[in-house]
Amino acid sequence: MSNQPKNIAVVGASSAIAEAFIRCVQIRYPNAVVHAFSRQGDRPIDYSQEESIALAAEHASRTGPLDGVFVANGILHDGRVAPEKSLGQLSRDHFQHVFEINTVVPALVAKHFLPVLNRQRPAYFAVLSARVGSISDNQLGGWYAYRASKAALNMLIKTAAIEVARRNKQAIVVALDPGTVDSPLSRPFQRNVPSHKLFTPDLAADQLLNVLEHLTPAQTGRFIGWDGEEILP
Repeated sequence: MSNQPKNIAVVGASSAIAEAFIRCVQIRYPNAVVHAFSRQGDRPIDYSQEESIALAAEHASRTGPLDGVFVANGILHDGRVAPEKSLGQLSRDHFQHVFEINTVVPALVAKHFLPVLNRQRPAYFAVLSARVGSISDNQLGGWYAYRASKAALNMLIKTAAIEVARRNKQAIVVALDPGTVDSPLSRPFQRNVPSHKLFTPDLAADQLLNVLEHLTPAQTGRFIGWDGEEILP
């Protein structure tokens, strides 16, 4: 991407990687306006209400078309769910909860934020996915709901990219894998991660911003890793 972005929105801004991404953006682009949306932030958003998501998109675009949208919503575990190790641990409630956060919410964010992307210069809409959402890369099994929700998210991005390209040739719609980031999401599962592959949130954000800066509209619809390499679905 050429030229510095002027108007950026971050959705799910309270996560460790999103907070780091905002810091990184503010350092690199000190003149950019950054709109940060989260449940308890300065710009609160209620993900369970589509009208709230629509209002967030309207607010962010008041200062001009968006040069970048970074969507960081996601769940692997919380007090209600944990990754399944076997078919016997599957539950309807678990699947619905994980898909709501990892797939449905980003889909609704795409619905309302993609139409306000800049059409005069390359502009990105990027969602945080995960390599475990790659069907071809799945060698270990387990984590049914999380894997399936991220695979569905990757398909959502691919499908949206095809549609958006018909009316906005400058749009770059991508899913990103940040690698393993030292955050509350990954902390219970870091035991076997080599130290050089466990990224701080700031390093992960810096790497992802590097990737976004070098993307072109020809790469829209792809699933891309923190190192800039495309990940097969």
